[in-house]
Amino acid sequence: MASPLRATERLDLKSLTSGKFTAETLSAVTPLSDGESYAQISKDGREVQTFSFKTGKQLGVLFDVGNTIGEKIDDFDNYILSPDATKMLIQTRTERIYRHSFKAVFYIYTIATRKLERLSDYGPQQTPVWSRDGHQVAFVRDNNIYLVKLLYGNAESQVTKDGKFNEIINGIPDWVNEEEFGFNSAMTFNADGTMLCWIKYDESAVKTYGLQLFMAGKDSNRDYEFYPGMYAYKYPKAGQDNAKVSAWSYDIQSHQTRRIDLPLATDGYIPRIKATAQADKVILLTMNRHQDELNVYAANPRSTVCQLLIRESVPKYVKEEVLANMKITDSHILLPSDRDGFMHLYLYDMTGKLQRQIVRDRYDVTRVYGFDEASGNVYYQAAALGPQDRQVYVCTKNGKITRLSDKEGTNNAIFAAHYKYFLNIWSDRNTPYVYTLCNADGKTLATLIDNANLRRQLAGYGLSKKETFSFTTSEGVQLNGWMVKPADFNPSKKYPVVMFQYSGPGSQQVLDSWSIGAMGQGGIYEEYLAQQGFIFVCVDGRGTGARGAEFEKCTYLRLGDLESKDQVETALWLGKQSYVNKDRIGIWGWSFGGFNTLMSMSEGRQVFRAGVAVAPPTSWKYYDTIYTERYMRTPKENPSGYDVNPIARANNLSGALLICQGLSDDNVHPQNAIEYAEALVEADKDFREIFYANKNHSIYGGNTRNHLFRQITDFFEEELMRK
Repeated sequence: MASPLRATERLDLKSLTSGKFTAETLSAVTPLSDGESYAQISKDGREVQTFSFKTGKQLGVLFDVGNTIGEKIDDFDNYILSPDATKMLIQTRTERIYRHSFKAVFYIYTIATRKLERLSDYGPQQTPVWSRDGHQVAFVRDNNIYLVKLLYGNAESQVTKDGKFNEIINGIPDWVNEEEFGFNSAMTFNADGTMLCWIKYDESAVKTYGLQLFMAGKDSNRDYEFYPGMYAYKYPKAGQDNAKVSAWSYDIQSHQTRRIDLPLATDGYIPRIKATAQADKVILLTMNRHQDELNVYAANPRSTVCQLLIRESVPKYVKEEVLANMKITDSHILLPSDRDGFMHLYLYDMTGKLQRQIVRDRYDVTRVYGFDEASGNVYYQAAALGPQDRQVYVCTKNGKITRLSDKEGTNNAIFAAHYKYFLNIWSDRNTPYVYTLCNADGKTLATLIDNANLRRQLAGYGLSKKETFSFTTSEGVQLNGWMVKPADFNPSKKYPVVMFQYSGPGSQQVLDSWSIGAMGQGGIYEEYLAQQGFIFVCVDGRGTGARGAEFEKCTYLRLGDLESKDQVETALWLGKQSYVNKDRIGIWGWSFGGFNTLMSMSEGRQVFRAGVAVAPPTSWKYYDTIYTERYMRTPKENPSGYDVNPIARANNLSGALLICQGLSDDNVHPQNAIEYAEALVEADKDFREIFYANKNHSIYGGNTRNHLFRQITDFFEEELMRK
């Protein structure tokens, strides 16, 4: 028997970045229509299995990669079950494109016969969707839509022919809509499968951004050995031209294509298209460019006539999560809105008449699970116990609210069809995920995963407990945070501090969840820093989420101003603590967190000795339209707001600085780091900069993550400990 781990075991970066401490989870859970069972990918990744919601016991196997008739495959990545649960699409050979988009080779699998057939013989597909009767599949290839009819020998036909890279896109969003509205499919069948509807993006007038590609190491492309390659794509920067969007329908029997007569503001958006239970209605959402108005239309795909059902108009901007959490049921629309100052829910019928408001208390609803037509119950997640906590709730038709989850921390749910059971996923900042099956009253029926092995493994490293704290700034703002102290913490000693933050609108890093920290995994990187002798601190400043609209939207039109002040205030508060060396405080962050690192280090009060900015936006005029204008409007409308940026503050930079940037970052372009570096040169400021060839915004692959985090750690050790 192997000897148990000793409490003297120390973390190392290689283990952290290799996934050694990754928690066990369930993969691709799909509730089945019987309301009693669910499907998931097996632990070995070779089967799609079914399980009982009541007992957690396995009921059967829907798909076995080694037991098919017809086509043979060695492995698969995911599956999409048909609405009638008789077939599934098996996803293989997945290739990532952007954050949400990918292409893959899909197969049609008939469960009863075990027959496996290619969806198409003519190249990989994107975002396949089933018709409600399971007899048709539509997908996108090379910006065009194709239709496969299963009752006609899987006959494939081409629906659109005008698709062209960097010009016309049918059925999938362009880069900026995908990234900032958080979706990858822009098409749907109507309820009876006679019509196919989609959004078209004409991005021919959008300006192009080019990323250089290099040979770059052992997985190199020899074509780039002497001269770099180029990937050029359409990326609309703040105030510039967006793609022109329109909605279309296709009559599958007559092959007639029609443009839907959708009212749309000049330069407006169509951020979602959704099916309904009625064949003569699909739902189309529109937004104006300022994103402070959301319209819900019912469109008739045959007549192309659109009827306005709901007009949602709120101060400053409609949050993106409204789109993600909106639910369309057979007879109702469940719409999240912060119109009363907090994110609450509003139930409408399909004519657009408001039925009732769900939740009126001063807390935010953070996820929406669904509306049960039979009972009138609404199921959701909310921060009712405080902004750091998440619980699962049900609100009955008469307004009674019941908490279904029983542990403080973070709870998330996957409900069975008909809401008789749910799978609850719970964690807190010191405990990895626990998966339990519960009945409709929240009673635990079975525990599926408790991550006991991971808890035992981590216990051998003598990790510190994450502590929470709150303080009030000089401006009278109460801020929440968490910290990790070295396991051998001595209150009479003064420690260097590393602060980490993201700080972007609506975000949260201060959560009672296992997902916290720069690497997740229960703040494992932050525990590693504590083992190196640092105190780690994370504080959510103004603009972050789950504290109502006023707190979140107070940064409107001046991103980085209040956020940086609050990180400086955090450092000042820490410097007053007896155990902190106020002259050795560092700060770092990624993306918006990198931006706010630079803003905080140049805020004017010189409290940071060192900082690391990973993939930072350095001027919002370089970032995309949808995200930037949601919070800043355009540079022409808000020039003074856009002048609040790291480049403009370069002369004020105080402290040692390391910048890290992926050269293939399609999100925050290398332009940001390069232009900021030039501003620092002109300001005669010393700094370090590391570029990662062919790496995107996430900066990963091969040894990259290990190298990146070692640079960050070594930089802080040198600047905060050794100098």
